[in-house]
Amino acid sequence: MRRKNVLLGAVLGVLPLVLGLFAICFGRYSIGIREVLACLAPPLFPDVAVSDYMKTVVYNIRLPRVALALISGAGLSAAGAGFQGIFSNPMATPDTLGVASGASFGAAFAILLGWDIMAIQGMAIVFGGVAVLIAMSFVLKPVEGQSPVVMLILAGMVVGALFSAMLSMVKYGADPQDVLPAITYWLMGSLTGTTFIRLAAGAPLILVGGVIIFVLRWRLNAMSLSDDEAKSLGVNVKRVRTLVIVACTMITASVIAMCGQIGWVGLLIPHVSRMIFGNDNRLVVPASFGLGSVFLLVTDTVARSASAAEIPVSILTALIGAPFFIFLLRRTGGVKS
Repeated sequence: MRRKNVLLGAVLGVLPLVLGLFAICFGRYSIGIREVLACLAPPLFPDVAVSDYMKTVVYNIRLPRVALALISGAGLSAAGAGFQGIFSNPMATPDTLGVASGASFGAAFAILLGWDIMAIQGMAIVFGGVAVLIAMSFVLKPVEGQSPVVMLILAGMVVGALFSAMLSMVKYGADPQDVLPAITYWLMGSLTGTTFIRLAAGAPLILVGGVIIFVLRWRLNAMSLSDDEAKSLGVNVKRVRTLVIVACTMITASVIAMCGQIGWVGLLIPHVSRMIFGNDNRLVVPASFGLGSVFLLVTDTVARSASAAEIPVSILTALIGAPFFIFLLRRTGGVKS
């Protein structure tokens, strides 16, 4: 079993990079794999001729987009696994504490004000963090007889509903000819228009959050126990829960800031990882990184290649994720926690 897990782990580590190279080939302007490799590593392919236009497509359009798909898919999946671990709830998602609703409101408000893309990205990150801070403030003074986990989840639902209402107000007040379509399209989720500058602004938060969850992955196993049992194992429950929440918030807010709302990745992929590797979060978290990056990369590649008009990626993740999740439920007899 250990040998099998090592082999699967190696495959999941290499597969995203291999698929990423092939994803660069696809689009309205097809490029062969040798040409792609020649653009990325010219000294290794001196005999392959590549045009300036081809280099522009590879470097300025597809490479940053593929990188964003890999990083965002891995981040959302790890965030989902992290929240499911600390809340002992298999239905937890990266938006459990309202971060997606807060980030969406921040971005929509910036679009309403006519700000540029970097300001939109910054507002999404800020309001995503604000939403989680509001939710966490509900458990600063624990209510006797109430579980802090239950209080957090309920607070997240309330905060999410509040920011969703504020988002609706922004959409109601937006110009229906220009601003409202821009907000609506952004909320659908898309990786189009990605640049290395935008990637550099949001990717560090995803990477830092992913590292935190990876380092704490063995403690997530203890968090599935009661707080007293986890403390008896030497786990600082409050600190671990806070660190994981901060990490997941950084990841989710940054992904939404760069891509808009992308659903199902953080819910579906951790369950697929558990089907393959079992319930040990020491394996589930790394597997979620690999499977999540592959899932979003393939979905985005189909979204931009299947038709002349690009399909919002969140539509495809839902079309794929919902039926497959039903299949998982029928296959396993219920979600695994």
